[in-house]
Amino acid sequence: MSSSKIQVRGQPLPRVPARNHRMINSVGCGVSIKRHHLVSNVLSGKSGPTLGSVPTRTDESQFLSGDGNGRFGRFGGKFVPETLMSRLRDLEDAFNFVLSDHEFQEELTTALRDYVGRETPLYFAGRLTEHYKNLARTTEGGGGQSGGPEIYLKREDLSHCGSHKINNALAQAIIARRLGCSRVVAATGAGQHGVATAAACAKLSLECTVFMGTTDIEKQMSNVLSMKLLGAQVISVEGTFKDASSEAIRNWVENLYSTYYLSGTVVGPHPCPIMVREFQSVIGKETRSQANQLWGGKPDVLVACVGSGSNALGLFHEFVGDEDVRLVGVEAAGLGLDSGKHSATLAVGDIGVYHGAMSYLLQDDQGQILKPHSVGVGLEYPGVGPEISFLKESGRAEFYTATDQEAIQACMRLSRLEGIIPALEASHALAFLDKLVPTLRDGAKVVVNCSGRGDKDLETLIQRGILPSSPC
Repeated sequence: MSSSKIQVRGQPLPRVPARNHRMINSVGCGVSIKRHHLVSNVLSGKSGPTLGSVPTRTDESQFLSGDGNGRFGRFGGKFVPETLMSRLRDLEDAFNFVLSDHEFQEELTTALRDYVGRETPLYFAGRLTEHYKNLARTTEGGGGQSGGPEIYLKREDLSHCGSHKINNALAQAIIARRLGCSRVVAATGAGQHGVATAAACAKLSLECTVFMGTTDIEKQMSNVLSMKLLGAQVISVEGTFKDASSEAIRNWVENLYSTYYLSGTVVGPHPCPIMVREFQSVIGKETRSQANQLWGGKPDVLVACVGSGSNALGLFHEFVGDEDVRLVGVEAAGLGLDSGKHSATLAVGDIGVYHGAMSYLLQDDQGQILKPHSVGVGLEYPGVGPEISFLKESGRAEFYTATDQEAIQACMRLSRLEGIIPALEASHALAFLDKLVPTLRDGAKVVVNCSGRGDKDLETLIQRGILPSSPC
């Protein structure tokens, strides 16, 4: 492989200056550069924010837009080969143009309404709310009190293709067509982004190639079949989502001017993270409007699962300037933080560079990326987006964890109380309600992002003995 290609595997790379966001040939797609100055509360041994706290904010401009070059504090940037720089600048120019282009906005708005089915409901989960009130009564010795928070679900699972991923996939596919690209490549983990990208490409008459890890293909065969039915070519890559991402980016580099790399998450070099966040921010914008209509105010707490961060930022971003709204992200603790089998990057990770940007990562002492684990396949990524990292380091958002078992229990609970089967990824956010709800005042409004539907996870539940393998 030539030096202009993205390096996927190799020896540990040297450290880089934290503020150089144009390091060109030193960073590969599958090799991280580890930062050795640790600043997070978790890493320094200090306790994180308490469940009852509202973190203080720092500079508002950093929260709302970064520095204009894809930097949020020391996170983000463009750590890519020189061959990619001009294409990323073209992408940034196109993105900045469409933000204020009436024709693009009208096409996207119409498609989101008529094709995706927006706006998605903000649903009052009455039986789930009552469940926690009953638990409180039992815990308090049957005092008969009826207080407690009210729980609402942002129903992204009702979007076309079954998750929030279509919001971004459709917008970027329109940009790809505007740039004159005839082909789109993408990487997917749980398959939700792959299905959304395949659907968007079918609608817009674009060739679609989706890279997917062999491990994920085995777990998410229904989504693989959906992608193929939608006309996409699905290419298997040995490993998981991180390996599929590396291959997708490599393929893009080899076909830069005919191919568009459609990122589904808020990681990667600038402007990819900001683009995904912007196109997912419709979730939070709708939530603000719907909350005002339903109860005449804002949510008190927003809760979302965190893999790399697209659904969390989609909900959070609208509210980062509202100091009275708590932002709570929930990572995958897998089999436990001490097991080594988890995807809790913010809880136990370190700072480094991976897939073109600086952020928190799961890596060893030599800077080699560790294999993540979660029952929610879409959370199995060894890093988070730079903006998520900044929200953690600044204290604006709080981050906690939920185990595989807790997520499965939360999935079952919502299914049987509300008749809604959530994706196992979103179930991590629902699981954290067990710890969050007892700390909240009566009448507090909690919004959980139900970011995807769970029919894709039924085979996983069968394999774990949660559901019978025979219908009879």
